[in-house]
Amino acid sequence: MTTGGSSELVRRPETSTRATLLELVFDVVFVAALAAASMRIAEQHSWAGAWLDAVMLMAIWWTWSITSTTTDFYDPDRRPIQSVLMVTMFGALVMASALAADPHSLIFAGGYVIPHLFRGLVLVSVLHRRRHRAQQRAARFLFWFLASSVFWLGGALLHGPARTALWSVAVVVDYVSAAARYPTPGLGRVPLAQYEKTSEHLAERYQQFIILALGDIVLVPTLRINTAEFTRARSAAFLAAFLVMLLLWQIYVLRAGTIVASTTPPLVRRAARLAPYTHLLMLSGIVCTAAAFDLVVGRPTGDTPGRWLVLLLGGPALVLVGRSLFIQRVLGVPPWRRLPWLLALAAVTPWAGGWPPVLVAGFVALVLTGVVVGDAVAAPPNRPALRGRPG
Repeated sequence: MTTGGSSELVRRPETSTRATLLELVFDVVFVAALAAASMRIAEQHSWAGAWLDAVMLMAIWWTWSITSTTTDFYDPDRRPIQSVLMVTMFGALVMASALAADPHSLIFAGGYVIPHLFRGLVLVSVLHRRRHRAQQRAARFLFWFLASSVFWLGGALLHGPARTALWSVAVVVDYVSAAARYPTPGLGRVPLAQYEKTSEHLAERYQQFIILALGDIVLVPTLRINTAEFTRARSAAFLAAFLVMLLLWQIYVLRAGTIVASTTPPLVRRAARLAPYTHLLMLSGIVCTAAAFDLVVGRPTGDTPGRWLVLLLGGPALVLVGRSLFIQRVLGVPPWRRLPWLLALAAVTPWAGGWPPVLVAGFVALVLTGVVVGDAVAAPPNRPALRGRPG
């Protein structure tokens, strides 16, 4: 294992596409951060607070997504890249711990900003010997994360709406600059050809992370049920959480849950650029669903408050929308057969507030079952209904 020069640091075509053990540990740490985000969302009572939670969730996801893109372009077995993974893991733990209380905003911002700046500085310094395209790529990323860090750190020093406003600007800078291919003075944008070099490794990374994140749908309510009495209603709610997790897993892996393995450059480029945004929708849906079942397992009977309905019905809907958008934009397959099920989730909203939460959870499981059955019927005859890897 060597540090490598400017060209050696870049992933070679013959490099294994399998995730390294350090990358798998990296995923587990981020899933723990998502569980903390779910529990925070479950305890949220204001819309302003909910938006701030959404911004912090976007920061956690962006950290994972950008780092996974880094290990796809650069060799994760090289020491500089491993150091980036380790520092980013620690940053994720810092962000997760800072989710517990409002006064920790500066800690959260530091946990986000420091790994991004560390990655940029490491890559630029290691690659400085040559005017290598990899160094230019790293310099573009560093430039824009320096720009957004001003808003992240500045917002952390403020309180209330001012903090939310600055952090919202920071998120916009991060996401929009990536969508625009990081236009940087003197360097221009990231060449489109670099997106076409996306390997199956990145597809594996997205798949593995989403599958691990789905586990939070049962992990978070398990932590809740361990401290409560086992009743029939509570047990039914827990069973519904388990079924919803399995159904969302099947919806994700059936056809194209990750970056499509294709030799067509335009498809690869489109998938690589869309994946962070469509998977953000899916991941947000998973986090909201986990938060919803945290609440339902805690109180499965009685009326269902409005904010519970938003999580219970909106969480799975976000997963469906994100997955469908990805397939439609990359493969050109309109998700018409899922539209009636999305409308069904929306149609019951005016009345579901009078239902017990466990009944709403059961309805969600029923709708997702319909989606899975529809996907299985529409799948080619030679394609198995259940599979571990998307096509």
